[in-house]
Amino acid sequence: MTDPRIVNLHQTLASFEDLWSPRILAQVNDHDLRTAKVRGEYVWHRHPDTDELFLVLDGQLDIGLRDEDGTERVVALATGDVFVVPRNLLHRPSSAEGATILLVEPTGTVTTGDFDGEVPDHIDSTVGHRVSPD
Repeated sequence: MTDPRIVNLHQTLASFEDLWSPRILAQVNDHDLRTAKVRGEYVWHRHPDTDELFLVLDGQLDIGLRDEDGTERVVALATGDVFVVPRNLLHRPSSAEGATILLVEPTGTVTTGDFDGEVPDHIDSTVGHRVSPD
């Protein structure tokens, strides 16, 4: 008998094609472990109260960062790279060719953070979608 708490990452990724629409694999204490498929550009946003961890499972993810003084830089992440965006730092993930990522952030965190404009159609502004264990 399979433990009902087991969620298979590969099966979860195979179960959806939506971009920028994270699936919640598990909760650890008060944090979600989320996976998402991404391609194109996200919106500039920040999370005023929390850091956000990115792990690139496959592909390349660029994260644009904008400091308080307006200085911009890009962090280029390859498969296997981990990066933490500090709380309240304006950032914009993007992936020209597409990537699969794992995110860790507090349960209930809205993916678009403090963004208050019209969210483009290719982005799902959400707190994540729960995955049912097999």
